[in-house]
Amino acid sequence: MNAVNELLEAYSFNTTLHYDKWTEEHKYRALNDGNLKQWISNILPCELLERSLKKAVESIVSLCECTTFYHHFPDNVVSPNYGDKWGRLANYIEINNRAIAEMHGNQTRKGLLGAIKMLPAIPPSAKSWANCVILSQIWPNIYGDGFNKAPWEENSIYGIKLGVGYSENIVDFSISPEIQFRAFNDLAHFRGLKTGFRTVISEDQMKVCAPYKEDEVFRWSNPEHVELYIQEMVKLVNLGFEAIFVDSAKHIGGYDMVNYTGVGALPEYHQMQYITDEIRIRSGCTTLSFVGEKSSDDFERYRLMGLNAGTAFVSVDDFETVKHWSNELKFSRDYAPGVEVSNDNTEGGTPYEVRLNRIRNAIFGFELASDKLPSFMQMEDLFPLRYDTNTHHLMMCNPSYSLDGTPESHWRELFTKDDGRFYNHQVGEIFAYALFL
Repeated sequence: MNAVNELLEAYSFNTTLHYDKWTEEHKYRALNDGNLKQWISNILPCELLERSLKKAVESIVSLCECTTFYHHFPDNVVSPNYGDKWGRLANYIEINNRAIAEMHGNQTRKGLLGAIKMLPAIPPSAKSWANCVILSQIWPNIYGDGFNKAPWEENSIYGIKLGVGYSENIVDFSISPEIQFRAFNDLAHFRGLKTGFRTVISEDQMKVCAPYKEDEVFRWSNPEHVELYIQEMVKLVNLGFEAIFVDSAKHIGGYDMVNYTGVGALPEYHQMQYITDEIRIRSGCTTLSFVGEKSSDDFERYRLMGLNAGTAFVSVDDFETVKHWSNELKFSRDYAPGVEVSNDNTEGGTPYEVRLNRIRNAIFGFELASDKLPSFMQMEDLFPLRYDTNTHHLMMCNPSYSLDGTPESHWRELFTKDDGRFYNHQVGEIFAYALFL
């Protein structure tokens, strides 16, 4: 039995699927000869998150580019094929799966199910390049994992535990975590999306943990710790992820440390080369994409490190600048710096029109679609957050905005209302013009 059906049965759902009329009513299509590419837009996230897992799966199957409706989820789903170097061109969309988890009282659970429910509203990949969903959290955070706190109390995703499985914020431990990850990846691939996850690389932001032992602070000088780090990455790649977003990658090897804001030492340059090589070799995943946070003009440095894309080198607010760099780098097919609509440090206040203009520039800033620069954006760039929070706040803290202690109330209050719906419609229109390219 495939992982999607296993997950449905674990939640007592029948595995027979039916066409979803609600999805039909909210469906957007790419223009011209890309009109088989479909997704949901002009919605509020709570409309998706309040649906059942079964409805989410039926919505995903109802959006299939094929002309046949699958009454049972297929056993063999493959990742969309854009070649081994797909990461060089991709749009990376980070979803904070902890923020959209189920919050019952002070407990946070099942963020991966929330990410599954959001998949119908993520535009699929274009003809020439992939859209890739990046999950913010995979491993337990060091402090307060599994619980939400007041909006002013720190509960950071940036501090992680390795060696003790996955975060209570995102998985349901009554079901195999591996089934949940495989199901997420199969559903995303069925949607025509690539998938990946965020990892930190600053050693004082990681702890090595084992049952019945005291936690150790991670050290890059310890070969056992390096080995554990590689093993944790390989496990996830073997579950279907194809992209790894590396926080603070710009500074690996002691580069530009005056602007480094992480905590603790970073791997040496040759260590990072070893790590990326080993993850690729051990997983056997020739399509694996490494994305580094921030770029400089020393592009060869990142390419030789094993990266495929970087962020925030090109000024995204100016279309001609994006187009210029796309043309300048068109012969660089292994690595390219990218443009950033927003990042995990964004502290809010960016006007909607500015965001929309950045998305347009990021996905249209080229002469040929095959020369497009990679781009990076956040959940908020598709689904605006409430006005008193922001992307960085939700990475650093884990507040519940529920008015009555229920997850439904949290989901309704986490995002903006009518203006957020119209903004989401505008984003949908932009992608409609892009996906046939």
